[in-house]
Amino acid sequence: MKFSDPKSDIAFKKIFANENKKEILISFLNAVLGLEGRKAIVDVTILNPYQAPKIEGLKETMLDVRAQDQEGITFIVEMQVEKQEYFAKRALYYSSKAYSSQIGQSVDYPKLNQVIFIGILNFTIFEGTDYLSRHLILNTTTLKQDIKDLEFNFIELPKFTKSPAELIGITEKWIYFLRNAENLKVIPENAADTLELKEAYESASQFNWTQEEIDIYDSWGVREGTALDVFNTAKKDARMEGLMEGEAKGKAEGKAEGKAEGEAKGKAEGKAEGLQEALARMIANGMSEKDARTILGM
Repeated sequence: MKFSDPKSDIAFKKIFANENKKEILISFLNAVLGLEGRKAIVDVTILNPYQAPKIEGLKETMLDVRAQDQEGITFIVEMQVEKQEYFAKRALYYSSKAYSSQIGQSVDYPKLNQVIFIGILNFTIFEGTDYLSRHLILNTTTLKQDIKDLEFNFIELPKFTKSPAELIGITEKWIYFLRNAENLKVIPENAADTLELKEAYESASQFNWTQEEIDIYDSWGVREGTALDVFNTAKKDARMEGLMEGEAKGKAEGKAEGKAEGEAKGKAEGKAEGLQEALARMIANGMSEKDARTILGM
């Protein structure tokens, strides 16, 4: 088998925003959020279901998955490959916008439901070794979550380095899938006991993709590769430009410094020569050398 990279926009949305296989998204959400028993999600409405876009521009492809469960809770799941310095602020913005857009008037405040954000990152943004972190609004004294309407979860893929033999629980199996699927040739044994995870691998298999979807996926790969090349080239050019500017500035500063040193040295040498000439004239006119040096301050 050849698996598409779940971290790519087109593959991620095809896998997790498929209306005909909503159980994949449900299993992933329950695993990452640790929802079990009566708290577990049993059904979702996918707000932006996957539709294969046309290749031109790829404008129809959305970068995230949005869904609501049976309780009206909104879930935003976003995959981010390229590092963004302000991604946490972006998560706050998206979640706040999704929260406020639920109602049109202030009198409808009671109708506001919880918004849960899950960011899957191919880079790190927090200190520490935890690959999965949950961020809540807490009372700083009691540490109670009195305000529960916004919740943020981040999966930092580079921090997850476990091998298949080290995987414990469904959450780690899902994260392993996201990080490693593109490098696998067969569905791993660790997915055999979870139907939804197995279906995720099957959805990622290009054997089950249309030629149009494969073309789109390849186009995204070229686009991302080009963007990375442009970034690295710009970074290299900026470094070279900085070196050249630094070298030119150094030369100018060195020249100015040398000129100042030369002027100072010339003044000192000129002053010494003038004193010697004055000393000689005073001695020639009959003054003792001692008195002449005293007068000249030598």
